[in-house]
Amino acid sequence: MAKTYEPIATQTLGSAAASVTFSSIPATYTDLILAASIRSDTVTFNNMNFPILRLNGDSTSGFYSVTSLYSRNTGSGDTANSGRSSSQNEINFGGVVTTSMSASTFSPWIAHFLNYSNTTTYKTVLNRIASASNLTTSDGTSAGVGLWRNTAAITSISLTATSSGNFVIGSTFTLYGIKAA
Repeated sequence: MAKTYEPIATQTLGSAAASVTFSSIPATYTDLILAASIRSDTVTFNNMNFPILRLNGDSTSGFYSVTSLYSRNTGSGDTANSGRSSSQNEINFGGVVTTSMSASTFSPWIAHFLNYSNTTTYKTVLNRIASASNLTTSDGTSAGVGLWRNTAAITSISLTATSSGNFVIGSTFTLYGIKAA
């Protein structure tokens, strides 16, 4: 079997950080995968923190949209939910665990950037998040698709904790390139 995933860079936080950025991403792959294990120190809503994703540093209003499916427990049991946001200045897929939850629990967070270096198409991002929690009010598993309305090749990816929060020590982020098989 051909080796198709190549690690490009890994960042493991030795101190808390508000954001993580991968820059100077080479255009030598067909797709990118950002795989992370995340925990935040700040609650935004429902005991979760909702990190934001930006591409190439672009925060232009109206350039991003996202559609998500997720489970939410607000105290009376899990419910299936969906949401759509358009004309945004960022992509927000869903919540990750915070320090208000079980100690040493991190959320697996995965984003797949399709056809990232093509300069004739808008960029699509697929995302999956799981949030194991010991609380009765929190979000669970989510899946989403985001769109960046820009034809530029993705050369930079940043993920930022919301509400002036930080990603905690031990959060790990690895960017992979996928080669054509």
